[in-house]
Amino acid sequence: MKILLHTCCAPCSLSCISPLQNEGFEVELFWFNPNIHPYTEYKARRDCLLSYAEEIGLTARVKENYGLREFVKAVANDIDNRCKYCYYIRMYETAKFAKENGYDAFTTTLLCSLYQDHDGIKATGEKLEKEFGVKFLYRDFRPNFRECNNLAREKGFYMQKYCGCIFSEEDRYQKQILKDKERLTN
Repeated sequence: MKILLHTCCAPCSLSCISPLQNEGFEVELFWFNPNIHPYTEYKARRDCLLSYAEEIGLTARVKENYGLREFVKAVANDIDNRCKYCYYIRMYETAKFAKENGYDAFTTTLLCSLYQDHDGIKATGEKLEKEFGVKFLYRDFRPNFRECNNLAREKGFYMQKYCGCIFSEEDRYQKQILKDKERLTN
């Protein structure tokens, strides 16, 4: 069974590839992440993933779209709920590509993260399965998360410091932002 794995980065792919292969799936990777900003972050994640895919002999499909403007326009009026759009747009393109190119199923590395809305991702995948008629393969990859992050560090992978969008970067640094503001205004 040929499966298309939406992949946000090489470290997260470690949590998913082997378990899928161990189940007998023929895995191909799909890069579509218009949520990742700035461009240097986008490029670092993409290039690390492509290098890893080549190293392990997996096909990686790339739908190149550094989508800063369209992403910001889509979430600007509801920044606190931006993740719903983010999951949807990335998984939509994955399901669409899977349908157009004869894959049996699709899934996403988003299902490995301890920090994402797992139920929201699953619901989005199930909705897209109905829309495109391509099976959404649900797996809970979270048990592999910490071990695979350690493995990614050992392999020297680029390790991101935030989810991807510029707003998640702000969230990551919020304590420091507040501390700096207090220090500089007193």
